[in-house]
Amino acid sequence: MLTVTLVPILEDNYAYIIQSQDSIAIIDPGESKAIINALEKLNITPSFILNTHHHWDHVNGNKQIKEKYNVEIIGPESERKSIPELDTGLKNGDIFNFGDETVEVIETQGHTLGHICFYFKNSKILFSGDTLFSLGCGRLFEGTAEQSFNSFKKLKALPDDTKIYCGHEYTLENAEFCLSVDPDNQHLIKRIKEIENLRTNNKPTLPVTLEQEKKTNIFLKAKNAEEFKKFRELKDNF
Repeated sequence: MLTVTLVPILEDNYAYIIQSQDSIAIIDPGESKAIINALEKLNITPSFILNTHHHWDHVNGNKQIKEKYNVEIIGPESERKSIPELDTGLKNGDIFNFGDETVEVIETQGHTLGHICFYFKNSKILFSGDTLFSLGCGRLFEGTAEQSFNSFKKLKALPDDTKIYCGHEYTLENAEFCLSVDPDNQHLIKRIKEIENLRTNNKPTLPVTLEQEKKTNIFLKAKNAEEFKKFRELKDNF
C-alpha cells in the first residue's frame, strides 16, 4: 500500500512524499527546503521525483533535491525541455512499478499540453497535479476546453473510491464558484460546511474521493466540451 505525506509549500501548493515498501518519491517539489525538512523528520531518503508538469511551482525544487539525494526525476516526455534535470520521460498509457504499486500514466492535456497524472492502481490514489482540483479544474494556459474535457473523461473513468491528491489548496474558493452555478446541490452545501471547518482549523481538504467530486465538482458534471468551456470562462471571471 502507498503511504502519502502531504507537504504544504509556497503560498498554497501541496507537494507529496510517497512511500511503498523501499520506494520513496516526491511529487511536484515546487521548492526544496520544506520537503527536505519533512524527509529529515521522517528519516527517509527519496529515490525519485515525479513531476506532473513543467510549471515553476511544481519543479523548482528538482535541482536542489537531486543534488542532495541523487534522485531520478520522472515526468512528461513532451515537456522535457521545460523540466529541470528530467531523467525519464513518460507518455500516456505508460506503466511502471513503485514498491508494490503499479502506476499508470494518464496524459491530461489542458492546463499544459504535456500534463500527466499518476494513478496508483493498487491503492486507488491519483495525483492530479493542476488538471483536476478539489471542486475545480486548472486554468487552460496551453490547451483547449475540449482537450481538458477529454482529460476529465479519462479521470471520470477511474473507480469512484479513487482518492485524489491535487497540487493546490483551492477547495474553498472552488466550492464557492460551484455553488454559484449549482446552488441547489445538497451534496455541495453539506460539503462546503465540512470544507469550512477544515480550513478554519488550518487542515487540508485533501484527499477527496472521485465519487465526492462527481457529485459536487461542476466541471465533472459538464455534459460536453462546450459546457465545460462555459464553466471555465465563468470561473476565470469569478
